[in-house]
Amino acid sequence: MEVSTIEEALPEPRKKGGLRTIPFIISNEIFEKVASFGLHPNMILYLTKRYHMTAADGAMVIYLWSAMSNFLPISGAVLADVYLGRFRVIALGSIVSLSGMCMLLLTAILPVYKKTSECAADPRDCTRLPSQLPLLFTSLMLMSVGAGGIRPCTLAFGADQLDKKDNSVKNVRILQTFFNWYYTVLGLSVVFAVLVIVYIQDHKGWVIGYSVPVGLMLIALTLFLLGSPFYLKADADRSVLVSIVQVLVASYKNRGEMLPPETADASGFHNKAGSRPRVPTTMLRSMNRACVLRNPSKELNADGSACDPWRLCTVQQVEDAKAVIRVLPIWSTGIIPGVIVGQQMFPVLQASTMERRMGGVNVPPASFGVFAILTLTVWVAFYDRVLVRPLSRLTGQARGLSLRQRMGAGIALFVVAMVVAARIEGLRRAAAIAEGLQDTGHAVVRMSAMRLVPQHCLTGLAEALNLIGQLEFYYSEFPKTMSSIGVSLLALAMGVGAVLGTAIVGIVNRATARDGRDSWLSSNLNRGHYDYYYLLLAALSVANLMYFIWCGWAYGDEGQNRVMAAELEDEEETKQEQQK
Repeated sequence: MEVSTIEEALPEPRKKGGLRTIPFIISNEIFEKVASFGLHPNMILYLTKRYHMTAADGAMVIYLWSAMSNFLPISGAVLADVYLGRFRVIALGSIVSLSGMCMLLLTAILPVYKKTSECAADPRDCTRLPSQLPLLFTSLMLMSVGAGGIRPCTLAFGADQLDKKDNSVKNVRILQTFFNWYYTVLGLSVVFAVLVIVYIQDHKGWVIGYSVPVGLMLIALTLFLLGSPFYLKADADRSVLVSIVQVLVASYKNRGEMLPPETADASGFHNKAGSRPRVPTTMLRSMNRACVLRNPSKELNADGSACDPWRLCTVQQVEDAKAVIRVLPIWSTGIIPGVIVGQQMFPVLQASTMERRMGGVNVPPASFGVFAILTLTVWVAFYDRVLVRPLSRLTGQARGLSLRQRMGAGIALFVVAMVVAARIEGLRRAAAIAEGLQDTGHAVVRMSAMRLVPQHCLTGLAEALNLIGQLEFYYSEFPKTMSSIGVSLLALAMGVGAVLGTAIVGIVNRATARDGRDSWLSSNLNRGHYDYYYLLLAALSVANLMYFIWCGWAYGDEGQNRVMAAELEDEEETKQEQQK
């Protein structure tokens, strides 16, 4: 038998990626999210009870922790897309996050205060050990750094295993199904964390409650590394960010040059050698100066490349840069949702002053947040399995509703959620005052904590529409080589929202506590006015909704850059095959 015949008879090596990689990625994500989200809900109680912080100080610590956890993913995304690749960044992030969880466990094991007779008599007279706060803040910082590597890359890494890089109806639905079911599994993981991990912390203490997340994070890292031989690992591309900077510089250098008329053909623009000639879009038309050919004999090398890439760029480079810039106004509308999502420590304080007994179980205050996660999970599954097909027939959209329609509906629901939250808090406060509990902020009011469920459900539905819509929007609109950076934009908006939330809490706390008055955000909820704070967030959300409507109208069509990039990649692949 000839060698060529033997080669034909041998089975082809299996391609990497595909559905077989998803169990490893999803399993890693399940354990990592159970571990990390199991630490968040009770953190306000950990800070106020163990460290004796005020409610406002504890809230600002959590806001800043959240801000750092959401700012750093943009750095992790750049590191992944430009230098190390997503697989390495996820692995390194998991190791750093595990280190942070171990340090947080140490804060629970080691004593916080010096043992003195004054401390035993009155906790307010205790002297904190000098090593405790640095240890606590270092643990939070390490967990934020780890999150910076994990959060922007995991979703993009999973989508890379399935994405066919085109804008066909089939590929759009595959990606939407992946995004939706990713969040369904993620939601169930967070439900488990909020119910089980929080319950362990409340009933078994902080040491055991923080030991469990450490073990789960170790399992998550192990599972992710086990799938390494099967993953499709896209190489980092250092030219991605350089290309965008080149377009901006070239546009500036050519700012005095005249633009060709809109009817000009592709011969007047620089396209990559061997690719189909294209004309740049009219969106952000001034940037088209970066790809206008004025004197080809002087501006191009013999192989068709630009002599000076900082003065002349290709049409595709310009369109990639436009895609990034066009997204920014819509991205900014995600900041106010970040404020609302980040203030979920206040409902925990409210629930701690309400009746929480269900049957024979005293439900932990932080566990009521599970209703938001359950709503998100149920909606995502219902939308993907039931609503998408009939809606797509009505709207002509492969996704059912467009991404911007979902995002706008989510912002509107955030408004409703904050109005409902203000109403429920007003009723809770009035009931406390009627029972003579105005000066005993930690006393339990004869009002069921189940009254908090509607606001949690509305917040969960708003997150399902707005936040998942944002993620899918950024992944779809950004250049394929920048998908980690695109996905990280949601975390960046959440981070800016957390910083803004910290500023709002600080300003409201100081402004409303003047002249000896009680702050709206007083540690004694019955003397504070958390209902006014919720109404302030509702007013900001109304303004944000108006701004989003304008941004959505100004954006234009979705998915155009992805189509152009896919066509260009197909042409390059065809050319390579012909050369072989």
